[in-house]
Amino acid sequence: MSRETANPATGLAISQPAAGTHKPAAPLDTDFPSLSGLDSDPEAEALLELENRVCSHGDTVHYAERPKIFNTCKGSYLYDRQETPYLDLQMWYSAVNLGYANERVNNALKLQIDQLPQLACQYLHKEKIELASMIVESVEDAFEEKGRVHFNVGGSQAVEDALKLVRKTTGKSRMLAFEGGYHGRTLGASAITSSYRYREAYGEFGDRAEFVPFPYCFRCPYGKKKETCNLFCVEQIERKFEHEYTGWVNPRTRKSEFGAFFVEVIQGTGGYIGMPAGYLERLAKLLREYGILIVDDEIQMGFFRTGTLWAMEQFGARPDIMVFGKALTNGLNPLSGIWAREELISPDRFGPGSTHSTFSSNSLGTATGLEVMKIFAGGDYGKTVREKGAYFLNLLKDLQRKHPEIGDVDGLGLALRMEMCESDSYTPSRKLADKMFQRGLEGNLEVDGKRMGLVLDIGGYYKNVVTLAPSLEITYPEMDLAHDLLDMVITDCKKG
Repeated sequence: MSRETANPATGLAISQPAAGTHKPAAPLDTDFPSLSGLDSDPEAEALLELENRVCSHGDTVHYAERPKIFNTCKGSYLYDRQETPYLDLQMWYSAVNLGYANERVNNALKLQIDQLPQLACQYLHKEKIELASMIVESVEDAFEEKGRVHFNVGGSQAVEDALKLVRKTTGKSRMLAFEGGYHGRTLGASAITSSYRYREAYGEFGDRAEFVPFPYCFRCPYGKKKETCNLFCVEQIERKFEHEYTGWVNPRTRKSEFGAFFVEVIQGTGGYIGMPAGYLERLAKLLREYGILIVDDEIQMGFFRTGTLWAMEQFGARPDIMVFGKALTNGLNPLSGIWAREELISPDRFGPGSTHSTFSSNSLGTATGLEVMKIFAGGDYGKTVREKGAYFLNLLKDLQRKHPEIGDVDGLGLALRMEMCESDSYTPSRKLADKMFQRGLEGNLEVDGKRMGLVLDIGGYYKNVVTLAPSLEITYPEMDLAHDLLDMVITDCKKG
């Protein structure tokens, strides 16, 4: 039985299963390894020893106390060398929205490998043109804006291209961004990412962005309550434009020193925090009044993660520039890009050679990206993602009732958050979140006498938020299984 309700942040109607409808996960009928089969793996031990000697620790592998070696993947699962299944609830930071080893996307890649596997980006091929056309049309449908697409390889590189476009258009190098925002770790992207730890080791950043508090309602930086604050956080930004002594505008010329505001409508690394209703709409009106461009970072929340193709569709504002990547190719060949309004990126404004990468618009990436867009165009993901998200959110609320250490649960579509706290339900507990991350990777959770693992990701300002980005194809039994595995992990970790 379900009931029709509206998402409080967006007003979108969603079909929401009634609270308390969770059923224990059905017995697993797949041939998973039994608990008694926890054998040692000498080859894995040798590989880990070799990795420790020859691989840099500068990436994120060694956040895990004991790095895990995976061997295969399918659907919502990763499998280790002993074929133990790990239910993945973060899907490569939301890069694999259509599930691991998606047959249609894989076949598109295989076909392109046989047909046109390599081509320098100075030449054209059909898939690039058709993919750009589908993205342009999707943005026009969503925001009623005409524009063009420019491709690159990774998310950070696309952010760099957006920065170039803003500088070229406005002549300004100063940007606005949110506290808690994450836009990448290249030098330019680090300058608009609020965490100083990404910059500290690399010298002076003279063009570092001005960071504004994000509307983090569970931990309001102004100590306000969402029900009565009347968007006090927006008022604090509006105050910056009241007179010349706040330093953000010259009242005589009506010009600001900032070129653009880089926005994640739902912060990714910041802990899947969403904006409250009306916030972005009011902020966007202010920015347009002073000619400050809105750059919408959709790298983690785009491609139906939130229930619409582009997350900003649900927040009452239109972007001037949009940055995308990750799930565009379902985690296969890297491809990213920017969309921008025609008057910003027309050939006379952003001409040949304005930016370049050897592998931008690569044929393997554009072929897989095109197939992903075709899958989205032929499916009803707007409906199914909202319904699954409502169901999963109910499961998290059920866990919250059982565990006071879950201080906050929230989400939009299948971008969900579970904030881990002390027993007072508010004091952040990084220790508990870290334990949950490590416990899931041990791969010895017992389900019907079989062993399983759980892949989680931890984010948030205090590194205490379990950010959940399951496959958009996740089944209802898999969501029930996720509930039970999370319950098991939390219970184990609370015991110490």
